[in-house]
Amino acid sequence: MQTYDLANGSLRELNATLHAQNETTNQTSWEITNPRGAHAIACGLDSPIEVAIHGSTGYYSAGMNQQATVNIKGSAGPGVAENMMSGKVVIDGDASQYAGATGNGGLLVIKGNASSRCGISMKGINIVVHGNIGHMSAFMAQSGNLVVCGDAGDALGDSCYEASIFVRGSVKSLGADCEEKEMRPEHMEILRELLLQGECDAKPAEFKRFGSARTLYNFNVDNAY
Repeated sequence: MQTYDLANGSLRELNATLHAQNETTNQTSWEITNPRGAHAIACGLDSPIEVAIHGSTGYYSAGMNQQATVNIKGSAGPGVAENMMSGKVVIDGDASQYAGATGNGGLLVIKGNASSRCGISMKGINIVVHGNIGHMSAFMAQSGNLVVCGDAGDALGDSCYEASIFVRGSVKSLGADCEEKEMRPEHMEILRELLLQGECDAKPAEFKRFGSARTLYNFNVDNAY
């Protein structure tokens, strides 16, 4: 276990050290102490290492993640796991705005609540939120799955494409072109696996599925203003 104390070292040095890890190095497990809300901690990782951050982080933590497993043992500021490609990011607390935005792959687990715009423009990432999510979540979501074990705010799934949204609680309102969809056996299986990976004991049968009504796929002059 390697330990890096941000109270005594620089963020630039920390990220450079983590970026230097690859298949030939043996420093595969890292602990980061005293993050004190710093931005872009463990951003741009591209090796199968494990990083535990002991405290809350600022903007864009674990952004552009590939292969690595990052556990934030606190809450995360805006843009956590933004543009994530693979690997796993777990937040023990809450996440601020646009968590997992534009994510292409991997798994983001938020064990608290997520703020507005969770999963906007997601392109293949899977997101599991144990609590609630804010307004405009999954806006323009293209593919992947957003699982919400609590409630969802206004305009859920606005202008979404082929992403699936699973909500256990209530939905304040649906966004443009988003509708409730049939929950078929294949969706139950996807949801069951994501709940297992996200360490959530909710039952798939308790969820509803939402997705695109596909009325915005092609231009219609009646929709122009």
